[in-house]
Amino acid sequence: MAETSDDGFELYDLRVEVIVPEGGAIYCGAKAGDYFEMRGEMIHLPPGQGFSIYSLAALLPLLPAKQRQTHKHDWMTSDAEVACPDPNCSTRLRITRTGLRRFSHAQTTAVPLPKD
Repeated sequence: MAETSDDGFELYDLRVEVIVPEGGAIYCGAKAGDYFEMRGEMIHLPPGQGFSIYSLAALLPLLPAKQRQTHKHDWMTSDAEVACPDPNCSTRLRITRTGLRRFSHAQTTAVPLPKD
């Protein structure tokens, strides 16, 4: 069996955008259209825009899973909106996969790949 030196893997880039239903109450400090992008492990916000830590806390467990390839029948593939954690706030947080980015295992961790 030939050895390969390719230690690459791919993750989806994500965009998380605030969606507000018409006439919906907003209590999380967001505005319709606010967003951030996630590239690898880095979150990027537009200049001058914030994002609620409570909304971010609701999203964090889902973002690494959304970055990975999933089966077409997996709910992680089809479901894209997360409710604001404030039960009185009408906003939704829409997670969209925007493209694939390639990474090297050796550049993301000090733990070596297992030998086959």
